[in-house]
Amino acid sequence: MNMKKDQTAFVNARLIDPATELDEPGGLLVKDGCIKDLGPHLLSEVPVGFEIFDCQGHVLCPGLIDMQVFIGEPGNEHRETLKTASQAASIGGVTTMVVMPDTNPVIDQVALVDYIQRRARDNAIVNVYTMAAATKSLAGEEMTEMGLLKRAGAIAFSNAKNAIANSHIMEQVLRYAKDLDALVVHHPEDPYIAANGVMNAGELSFRLGLSGVHSVAETIMLERDLRLVETTGGPYHAGTLTTAQSIDVVRFARARGIKFTCGVSVNHLSLNENDIAAYRTFFKIRPPLRSEKDRLALITAVGDNTIDVIVSSHDPHGEDAKRLPFVEAADGAIGLETLLAAALRLFHNSNIDLIVLLKAMTSRPADLLGLPSGRLKKGAPADIIVFDLYKRWVVNRQNLRSLSKNSPFDESEMQGAVLFTMVNGKCVYRYSEH
Repeated sequence: MNMKKDQTAFVNARLIDPATELDEPGGLLVKDGCIKDLGPHLLSEVPVGFEIFDCQGHVLCPGLIDMQVFIGEPGNEHRETLKTASQAASIGGVTTMVVMPDTNPVIDQVALVDYIQRRARDNAIVNVYTMAAATKSLAGEEMTEMGLLKRAGAIAFSNAKNAIANSHIMEQVLRYAKDLDALVVHHPEDPYIAANGVMNAGELSFRLGLSGVHSVAETIMLERDLRLVETTGGPYHAGTLTTAQSIDVVRFARARGIKFTCGVSVNHLSLNENDIAAYRTFFKIRPPLRSEKDRLALITAVGDNTIDVIVSSHDPHGEDAKRLPFVEAADGAIGLETLLAAALRLFHNSNIDLIVLLKAMTSRPADLLGLPSGRLKKGAPADIIVFDLYKRWVVNRQNLRSLSKNSPFDESEMQGAVLFTMVNGKCVYRYSEH
């Protein structure tokens, strides 16, 4: 990784820009941290003075933007730090990660937004943005100073995985967000219905003797939120949808003209409740893995653009929190390093077109968050990746860069590997066989 933030020429590439649906052979020039030029005329011929990287026909596209990353810093650095998360991100092709506010203390004050920014500037090798808390202490009872937090650098507002059950507070949050032009990212799950549930409610949970979380916990909260969005006009994004019924709700609301966006975690696109098998806690996440019918409905929704964004929902936990009986184990799975590879399963299985898949992890989140990255465009930040679409590799938890190793894809064979990651014109990761 000795390429400097200077002049780099990528040649012999398959250029893919999801924002414009570009997919053609060509090359790309990087100078002073930005994209200087790109196109088929640079396939092999480049100006003098550029250090050359031969892509050997592999895909060159914008770096991924992960809108939902849970980090232990501050307060739980034993789970994950900004430094280790950013290293994992670079290997997975993620050039921008948005960290969630459920740290200790909660990111609900200006000083804490500033703290994350300073720590990221000093320690992270990818771009880091902060999603500040929508309510104080994530308690759902009192709004934070959203205006001050946005001025301090908060890119959006969320209550992490603590849904705002108080409808009056949620209405206030949306109204203020509209005035501030600030995105509200909400976790649509009724906390009362979901209380004590540890997996998807259904025949399997009954057979395993585990308490279930019914899909209605999600649809009730989603429908309420969308009614409030219709009333307030507030900018709203449903963080992670997991059920076929939720997709029906989304389509019905959009047919009525309600403006909003929604996302899904790559876990819910790649896995289902059957993966829990013999009480495997690495598959215990929140919201829980759903049925195969739900998974297929989510895949269809990404393919037809009903779902806008795919996230890793990276949520690190150590063995002390995962090597427990299923009911007692913590919810969450790491995913930064495997986001692209897990998503590419859907392409290799002929479920989703490659450009549509990449758009949900590049230009769409960039547009939602108002970022200049996420696209191959002259003058845009040189946040780009090169990846081998067909390279096979096996996930080995011992080799993962995250501090925590709770990957649901442990020992799984993947197809698709990142070869090169550049952030703001600087190489932050380069694949090596050794």
